[in-house]
Amino acid sequence: MTSEAVPAQETLGYEQARDELIEVVRRLEAGGTSLEESLALWERGEELAKVCRRWLEGARARLDAALAEEAAQDEDGED
Repeated sequence: MTSEAVPAQETLGYEQARDELIEVVRRLEAGGTSLEESLALWERGEELAKVCRRWLEGARARLDAALAEEAAQDEDGED
């Protein structure tokens, strides 16, 4: 798996990004890479972390919206 394997875009699923990020971290922690490769891995990890963060923020927003809708329905039903 190279750092250029898959572009870190919205099309990359959360699980894919998370799994690749885990692999990037593993490779960085293992050492034995050149400075250039380590920097490329670090940059890839940053991209993947952003993708994961966007997915999690989106999930949180959807959950908050669903909870707000449920609360509004509960309030309407109590009138």
